Amino acid sequence: MSATLTFYGVVLSVHIMAVVVAFGFSFAYPVFKPWARRYHPSSMPVIHDMSERLGKLVMSPAIVVVLICGIYLASDADVWSEVWVSVPLLILIVIGGLGGAYFAPRERKLAELARRDLGGSGTGTLSAEYDALAQQVSVAAYANCALVLIAIFFMAAKP
Repeated sequence: MSATLTFYGVVLSVHIMAVVVAFGFSFAYPVFKPWARRYHPSSMPVIHDMSERLGKLVMSPAIVVVLICGIYLASDADVWSEVWVSVPLLILIVIGGLGGAYFAPRERKLAELARRDLGGSGTGTLSAEYDALAQQVSVAAYANCALVLIAIFFMAAKP
């Protein structure tokens, strides 16, 4: 059995790597954000700043790479009519839009609320307003993770 490196195989590898880079850390948020809120509330402004920054500097560029590679792969294999291509493409567009239109502004707002609530010394208490917005963002983040998993299922199982 001989292994042959093809351009298609390289692009497929880059496509998969970009998916991991774009969405891997999204699955950590539901674990560490509630823990940080409970045990290290003074860290929440930095955590929200970091979430917004990762979205802008890591997730968004990686989504572009996923899209470009996906367009090449679907075009080269002539599979644009397949549901396992169209569903993940739609999901990618939705997730990309949510990142800029929903998550980024809300992470900025959460950071502002946390700074306001904690005060200059960082010893205040996070408000009900903060917690309500954080809960909304958390639910959206779970939905975002579910969308990523659905897209992966479609790409791998090809139903």
